[in-house]
Amino acid sequence: MDELEDGKQKFLEMVSALDASVEVVIPTTPSRSLFLISLTKGPNRKFMTVHEDDILDLPQEPRVQAKTHALLQETLAAL
Repeated sequence: MDELEDGKQKFLEMVSALDASVEVVIPTTPSRSLFLISLTKGPNRKFMTVHEDDILDLPQEPRVQAKTHALLQETLAAL
């Protein structure tokens, strides 16, 4: 698996740990170095933007993991 796929997998694991009922759609490639990620729970959908570098660093950088975790909690609470 390449670095980008590792980061996407880690992101999916983080979402699943917070709420396993949330469906996640991550684009295959970034647009302008950003991923527009869709989070859906039942009829509700929210989008969050995550920088490509954060996805790449997610598996091994605790600082990025903490930042992403906080953003995910905020976004999932809005669902």
